Amino acid sequence: MTQTAAALSTDAKTAIADALNQSVAETAVTTMLAQNFHWNVKGMAFGPLHDLFQKIYEDHFLGQDDLAERVRALDVHAEGTLAGMLKRSKVAEHDGHATDQEMIRIMMEAQETLASTLAGCGALAADHGDTLTEDLCIARGQTHEKFAWFLRSHLAG
Repeated sequence: MTQTAAALSTDAKTAIADALNQSVAETAVTTMLAQNFHWNVKGMAFGPLHDLFQKIYEDHFLGQDDLAERVRALDVHAEGTLAGMLKRSKVAEHDGHATDQEMIRIMMEAQETLASTLAGCGALAADHGDTLTEDLCIARGQTHEKFAWFLRSHLAG
């Protein structure tokens, strides 16, 4: 049965919001990772990578807002501290000292992690009949898979 946020049980809201907060955390860490790489990339592919990393962090900034607002629509607290996000995230920070190829690989892996986390969140939402959260997770997951494909294409050769 499809349900709106208001109709979900407290347990369902809590479980879905926890999965969404995981997604917010990983998106926030990946946003900063992309911005860090945008600032520090060097090499022959500087121009295209500088632009791609910017596209990623701009997209992710909006994406994390959409995810956090869905947490609030479920009437649950959205994680808003960097320390909390770093603790929760499966994507790790990076100091930005890396070759362009290493940056591409690290960012590709972060995109794959995000896509997987969002797929799991969407499945959980579907189990509870929360198609609106499921739809958001599907759309965000597709975006991360597309970025992973772009990055993977840089490594092919």
